Amino acid sequence: MEIHFKIIGTALIILALIHVIFPRYFNWNEDLKSLSLINREMMIVHTFFIAVVVFLMGLLCLIHTNEIIETKLGKSISLGFGIFWTLRLLIQFFGYSSKLWKGKTFETIVHIIFSGLWIYLSGIFWWNFLN
Repeated sequence: MEIHFKIIGTALIILALIHVIFPRYFNWNEDLKSLSLINREMMIVHTFFIAVVVFLMGLLCLIHTNEIIETKLGKSISLGFGIFWTLRLLIQFFGYSSKLWKGKTFETIVHIIFSGLWIYLSGIFWWNFLN
């Protein structure tokens, strides 16, 4: 189980760092111009804080692996993370339109990779909580 938490920690830190490219990749300078100032800034600020939370989740998994696996508090943390990533998995299929990826090779590959990641994260955290 320890190796899974090391993998997860590393993956989450990488995922958090990837958020840095979002504004440029998704062309936010142009696409967000039509939004009101509050909506534009909420998009940017919330993305920043999502990245921070994901980074801290990863750091926690890397630094406190044994505590997460072996202690009651760690099991509770796994429950919270399991719920979080299960919800993210459901959003992958029910929150985003399939029009964003169907029939598009790169987007379909990204959709499959991230669906697999959300399944892996959810599964490991639930497994740790339940055992």
